[in-house]
Amino acid sequence: MTPTEPVYGLVLSGGQSRRMGRDKALLQYEGETQLGRAVRLLERHLERVYVSVRPDQVDDPERGRFKQVVDACSGIGPAAGILSALERHPGAAWLVLACDLPNTDDATIATLLRQRSEQPFTAFRSSADGLPEPLCAVFRPEAREIVAGFVNDGIVCPRKMMIRSDTHLLELPDPAALDNVNTPEDLERAGIRAAS
Repeated sequence: MTPTEPVYGLVLSGGQSRRMGRDKALLQYEGETQLGRAVRLLERHLERVYVSVRPDQVDDPERGRFKQVVDACSGIGPAAGILSALERHPGAAWLVLACDLPNTDDATIATLLRQRSEQPFTAFRSSADGLPEPLCAVFRPEAREIVAGFVNDGIVCPRKMMIRSDTHLLELPDPAALDNVNTPEDLERAGIRAAS
């Protein structure tokens, strides 16, 4: 049975981009930033879409174009944005999408929404290793206490949280849909260019 709570979108854009050496959210792909593309993709499927930002990114011109969820804590990676969103609107489920997934498309998002379950987490099974893909996934309201509990125990990796929890796993419609762009080599393979 499909849950009935509203689903909001959260585009994760607060990473440090250390391996890339430049802000991944601002990289240009097919005429727009990766961040803008991810927001636009979710807006086609969801009523509300927010961008997850660190406190020092609030005034960034690109991120400032969108509604924001500001990380309430630091040093815990994507879990900071996810937990901050779950706490901001505790009655909503969140479709979380990393900004560096240029192959994610409407079919991927539609499948995730259509097949989400009553379990706290719904995620795709990685085509590489069969493990949950937490950066294109649905976190239901019940996930808030679970995520907070893991963070309090020092476990901040969303994938580990899903592996150790009740997670509904889906098969990817396109095995390459969640290939991310973390390095300059990934950029070249994906045909993405740095903003000038």
